[in-house]
Amino acid sequence: MHNDFVFRTSKENILNITAYGIENIGKIPCIFLVHGFKGFKDWGFAPYIGKFLSENGFFVCTFNFSHNGIGNNPTEFTELNKFAENTFSLEIFELSELIDAYINGFFGQVTDSSIGLIGHSRGGGIALLTAFNKKDVNAVAVWASVSDFDRYSERQKEKWRKKGIFEVLNSRTKQVMRLNLSLLEDLEENKDNLLNIEKSVKELKRPLLIVHGEQDLAVPVKEGENLYNLSNKDLTDFVKIPATGHTFDVVHPFKGSNPKFEKVLSKTLDFFNKNLKTGHQ
Repeated sequence: MHNDFVFRTSKENILNITAYGIENIGKIPCIFLVHGFKGFKDWGFAPYIGKFLSENGFFVCTFNFSHNGIGNNPTEFTELNKFAENTFSLEIFELSELIDAYINGFFGQVTDSSIGLIGHSRGGGIALLTAFNKKDVNAVAVWASVSDFDRYSERQKEKWRKKGIFEVLNSRTKQVMRLNLSLLEDLEENKDNLLNIEKSVKELKRPLLIVHGEQDLAVPVKEGENLYNLSNKDLTDFVKIPATGHTFDVVHPFKGSNPKFEKVLSKTLDFFNKNLKTGHQ
């Protein structure tokens, strides 16, 4: 069973949420699914993940960041001005507030406060940085995660500063999506502290699962290897999925799962069963 919620942050931004397993809210561990760049809570595999994990004993919270570009239409980018204004720091802030809201009873009274995060792609970096700053998070799984937010050449940055915007083509929708200078400024101002993924992984001190497709063209498997090399090996599992890419052969609109994605889910379920149900006291 799933329910939709609307959460208003302290900055007066709206997060649209779909929660799975609501009938067991508070009595079982909670997992937040953190979408990536050009991602959203109703993209491809997200509802399938929510259903799968809730059927296996977890309360699952899927949500849209306020500036991810999705408005009233849950599957179309209709708020491109907001998308342009988004920053990494804003996403960390919103995920942190949502975790606090969960603990404080926004969805219902909580008696089991075990919390896990799943972050895909850019969402992996957001999940790692949020977990590092929030001790309420007990375990983190990252899928096809970036190891660094600075993905732009000096030439691109120079053009960005001159033009005031950076343009990205959404290959699926054919929309040209703008990024304002605020994103670059956020990155440059906070790269050594709030947005330092390297530091967050080195000092995380909590169970971490890294899953990466070996044929990922969007975020090369080298980035998963970078995260693993930085991590505490006693607390970290690294799983490479052969012959698959950034979304593990899942597409949007969702056309069903496949053996490679089922392996991702199986490894993730085992990880959270171990670290949220039995590993966290």
